[in-house]
Amino acid sequence: MIVTVTPNPALDLTWRAAHVEPGGSHRVDAALVRAGGKGLNVARVAHAQGEPVLAITTAGGAVGAEFARELRESGVPHRLVPVAAATRRSAAIVDESLGDTMIFNERGENPARAEWDALVGAVEDAAASARVLVVSGSLPSGADPGVVSRLAAVGARNGVPLVVDVSGPGLLAAADAGAALLKPNRAELADATGLDDPLAGARLLVERGARRVLCSLGADGMLLVTAAPTVLRARLPEPLAGNPTGAGDAAVAAAAVLLRADPEVADERLLVAAASWSAAAVLAPGAGEISPRHPELAARLLLDRPARL
Repeated sequence: MIVTVTPNPALDLTWRAAHVEPGGSHRVDAALVRAGGKGLNVARVAHAQGEPVLAITTAGGAVGAEFARELRESGVPHRLVPVAAATRRSAAIVDESLGDTMIFNERGENPARAEWDALVGAVEDAAASARVLVVSGSLPSGADPGVVSRLAAVGARNGVPLVVDVSGPGLLAAADAGAALLKPNRAELADATGLDDPLAGARLLVERGARRVLCSLGADGMLLVTAAPTVLRARLPEPLAGNPTGAGDAAVAAAAVLLRADPEVADERLLVAAASWSAAAVLAPGAGEISPRHPELAARLLLDRPARL
């Protein structure tokens, strides 16, 4: 199965407004409420496509109880590690007239050392049944980025390909651990490597040990850099309007699904699936979903091998 780990989960709330007026008052329908966080979004997308998944994360406090209830009702297989700190919340406000989305993410509280140990232990328990291990999402404020190395070590001990979508020092730690795939966006890549050029930043992560780096470039598409070496970019002829929340998670889900079936999947096939599922997520109501139009979007993708960006 695909095992996902979400170190900093959130109860996601999404409101849709016909038009957002800065400083104004808006009447909207009830929020779409979901147990979220990047790893959980990955698990939701893969589960909806019929893939076997297990989502591992934490939950705490009154928000954590609502989070756990929604996750049970979703039907996504999961294991929750109880923590003392309250689960954080995330709010997305969609302006339907512009196709823009504003996102407000609470930072989240850092679990105690024993709680981190319990999370790593839960992943260790699941690793024997895993075909892919996905570590995805931010770390709570004050968390030791070494937790990414600990989770990577679980995958290595069990011979499980590791897919990582984290930021900061954790991204470098995952590269050093020889991750099968890293999935930063442009800003996260620049922040971790100190290099503004996505090509240069991706190559640095490959040099440090990552096998593949898949970088979201926003309207400029998606870049894949590998140890082969290969450089490929996929982009649509025109940008899509919609809610980009969860687009990167859909790309990770596509990569995890393909790596589960074949760890040696061809670079172009992986990039096309990741880019088309990411685009399909923009057309979906909320994070953790993709539009059924992803085959059509895949057929429209333009592929090239950029020498610079």
